[in-house]
Amino acid sequence: MKYLFVLLMLLFPSSYVLGQIAGGSFRGTVQDATGARIVAAAIVVRSQDDAVYRSVSSDDLGYFRVDDVAPGKYVIVVQARGFADAATQVSIEVASLRDINVTMRPSAVQQTIGVTAQGSSIATQTVDRASQVHQSVISSNDLESLPLPDRSFANIAYLAPGTEPVEPSDPTKARITAVSTGGSSGLNNELSVDGADNSDDYIGGFLQNFSPDSIQEFSIRTAQQDADTGGSTAGSVVITTKRGTENWHGDAAFYERAAALNARFPIENPAPNPKQPFSRQNYVGTLGGPLRRQRLWFFAALEQIHEDASIAYSPANTTQFAALAALAADGLIPGVPSISVPPNVPIPFRDTFGSTRFDWQESPKSSWFLRSSIDSYTTHNNLVEQGTLPSTGLLTHNNYLNLAVSNQVIFSPTWVGRLVLGASSLHLTQQRNSNLGFALAFPFSSTSLTVSGFETFGDNQFATPITFFPSQRDQEKYQLRYDVTNALPRHAIRFGVNFIHEPVLGGAFPSNNETLYQFPQDPTYYVANSANLAEFTTDMQAGASTSNLGGGFSQNVQRLALYAEDSLRVTRSLTVNYGFRYSASFGLLEASGRTQQSNPAFITLQALDIPLVNAAPHDDRMQLGPRLGIAFSPGASGNTVVRAGIGLYANDLAQTGWATALQSVNTPPGLCVDPVANPGGTENSGCISGSSFDGSGNLIDQNYKTPYAIHITGGVAHSFRAGWSLSADYTHEQGNHGYRAYSYTGGLNLFTPLLPTSSPDQASFVPNVNVFHSDNRSSYNALMLHLQGRVSQRLSLIANYTFSKAQTWGCVLGELFDYVNGVCNPLDPFGPGDYGPSGEDVRHRFVVAGTWRAPLGIEISTLAQAESARPFTITTADNSGRIAINGTPTTLDQFRGTPYIQADMRVARPVKLGDHDTLMPFVEFFNLLNRNNPGANYVTNIASLPVPANEVQAGNVTDVCADASCSTFHPIISPNQLRVAGGALGDFFGPGTTVGTPFAAQLGIRLTF
Repeated sequence: MKYLFVLLMLLFPSSYVLGQIAGGSFRGTVQDATGARIVAAAIVVRSQDDAVYRSVSSDDLGYFRVDDVAPGKYVIVVQARGFADAATQVSIEVASLRDINVTMRPSAVQQTIGVTAQGSSIATQTVDRASQVHQSVISSNDLESLPLPDRSFANIAYLAPGTEPVEPSDPTKARITAVSTGGSSGLNNELSVDGADNSDDYIGGFLQNFSPDSIQEFSIRTAQQDADTGGSTAGSVVITTKRGTENWHGDAAFYERAAALNARFPIENPAPNPKQPFSRQNYVGTLGGPLRRQRLWFFAALEQIHEDASIAYSPANTTQFAALAALAADGLIPGVPSISVPPNVPIPFRDTFGSTRFDWQESPKSSWFLRSSIDSYTTHNNLVEQGTLPSTGLLTHNNYLNLAVSNQVIFSPTWVGRLVLGASSLHLTQQRNSNLGFALAFPFSSTSLTVSGFETFGDNQFATPITFFPSQRDQEKYQLRYDVTNALPRHAIRFGVNFIHEPVLGGAFPSNNETLYQFPQDPTYYVANSANLAEFTTDMQAGASTSNLGGGFSQNVQRLALYAEDSLRVTRSLTVNYGFRYSASFGLLEASGRTQQSNPAFITLQALDIPLVNAAPHDDRMQLGPRLGIAFSPGASGNTVVRAGIGLYANDLAQTGWATALQSVNTPPGLCVDPVANPGGTENSGCISGSSFDGSGNLIDQNYKTPYAIHITGGVAHSFRAGWSLSADYTHEQGNHGYRAYSYTGGLNLFTPLLPTSSPDQASFVPNVNVFHSDNRSSYNALMLHLQGRVSQRLSLIANYTFSKAQTWGCVLGELFDYVNGVCNPLDPFGPGDYGPSGEDVRHRFVVAGTWRAPLGIEISTLAQAESARPFTITTADNSGRIAINGTPTTLDQFRGTPYIQADMRVARPVKLGDHDTLMPFVEFFNLLNRNNPGANYVTNIASLPVPANEVQAGNVTDVCADASCSTFHPIISPNQLRVAGGALGDFFGPGTTVGTPFAAQLGIRLTF
């Protein structure tokens, strides 16, 4: 397989994907004018773009079905003895089923085929009468006509009910936009492109981004996926890319954004400071057509992004930076005689995406395609935030290569087989702006805006209270998948196998010693007078802690999945879907060929007779996934569908949570026999030091189970005659075996029986230990209302309303499935107050989008979103738990941010240049109302709040400072007194989506030929 991959890369060096079948299906009924069924009618489905055709016959009930049809436009011809031929044109969408009702008439009468309205946009989707899957299909027309702030397909995914915006959750690939489904952060969703897997197996979520101009359609499945879908506990995204046709066609487009088109954002760039510099240009080009008519087609897409963003410092931060520079000038910072404070920090970003696809019709029975893609981007001063100087930033370089090869063989009119061979790789490097070997942390920058939560000057360490990410990442994946379908009139049988081999899944953390100096006061305090200046050196030494992140880790993982399913048409009105999926993982809990029994923490605990973890965890090879669903369409019209389903979905793709445990076995362990009896002996050289000497270890619990969710859904959809449809669906998702970390402190809640529990020497021998369990539980409940239709010939729209609740266990703010949630007390992991909303718990969400074809040929489209406030927590100074107010511990739902409201609009005026050519100038407006949208981005650490210093240290707030010096204060009577807006850069990393940007305009022009 690896040599095949290398050969294909040599033949097609422009790039290289992996996963899931993305075809559609036709099914229908053939009858005469009286409603009597017609047997043995011949149905031919022929593509309008190439020479592909399929033929089937109706059964004794007049039923027929055609599966695994590529998305596109088709001509359907129905023939029966004694009747005139019937024909129509119809479109098929990705991962969808179209119902066709054929009424045959005597040969002297013109024939018609009843086909539900063609789905050229999400606003004209048909009601699915055969499936329980909750999905929405987004077309290339939607991608081109609706405003996209970041030109990511995820920007428009929010049109689907049950989805939410979510921040990028990984600073190593912050430009890969995520989509939240089921109240999670989106990292437990599966992505496939052209039937090949494109999921990130390290942190979860999407791997490579794709230009909207390379995408033909994509389907967002938010619940009740079919049995062919795995690796997801919430939703999945199925993408099909554009292909060449019999006619040469393409696009050329240019997008322009600049500071002059943006409003000032007073939170991060207040007046009278100069306006924050910004410019961005997108260059887009596509071309497709026949290399050999009716046999070989070609399509290519290229997009380049040239962005020059910047970080503007607030006057308050600039004052602190100037004081810090004064401390350096006084020689108080060793090895740093001076510090430069720029007015702003440029953040250049350069991105090049390219994709090439070849489609070959080998014969009427066999077709092939090869698609190769590449995405390479660099970010300078990456992760510099408003509270940090450029020294904490990085130069980040991401390289994605992706390849998919597929062959479909039509064995007979009903039997079809499809082979997918895939390969992908990620190589990411991050180079620090400085290598001073230390970092300075002050209270003024201790917010969620900084990458670490508190670094102001020095090296970006990557080991912080917020996150722990590698400075290098490598992922290499190969896939073999084969699916077989048998489309009978009453049965749609599908089964297959999917095998993924991942010989490279790893990364590296900085392995040099880093010292963090954490100060109790801001720089302005120390330069205020000579007495305070003398405290600087004392505080610097008192707040010093040195760590070494310890190098790399490497895994070799294999995943095997088998599935079978059937869609049984019991009657014309009732369809029952049932299936089963089995999957297993191999090597998931090993690293560098070693198990957790080689972990120094495991060996040390064994030597200390501490029965915290007694064995190494093993792969969970019993990932069972039954699926059952019904779709019932009462009456002859088929305008109403009642659907329900239940299924089980497993996902073990996120490895980032316990990377430290995998890293611990990177090298052979040393000896640890009896550290208490002979702590200095050579037989104990491999023991971890006690907690009083900062010794710590990380382990994976022996009782590992694969996280899974149970989906239970039910709903009804109705299509009105005027082109309107309305649906109401209820979803319950019960999560089990989510990841959590139990943090034990040696001598405090972890003891060795070799010493008395009260012995002060406990902390000298017992280390701090984090044990990663898979015992978390969560729930997501949602009522989703969806309305779509055409108000008139000129106006079409969709509207969604979601009423939901997402809850999980966590110490700070938990997430569903994809993060390792913390435990406040490892001795009481399900304690009071520890169950509450996830970070993406949005109780109310409303979305409306539409297109109005105004007079004079002007087209106006909009996408507006409004949602209730998301939760946030305020932690103690060391981020180990939640604060208390007047002696009462706060809960996970104690604080909420502000509601998020954003309206985007696009105005375009197409100009016809001929029969096939169109020139379209346009302007797009983002955050049209210029609303301030801090979202949930509020100060989350007590050290940054205006409260007395002694209360900061105690973690219990009773008063709030009344002045800047905190010489006077007011008693706290409401938690809202602690709501302090944190800034405008998002909850995590990269361009914010739940924290809105100010008003911005984008100019563009597109030529379509």
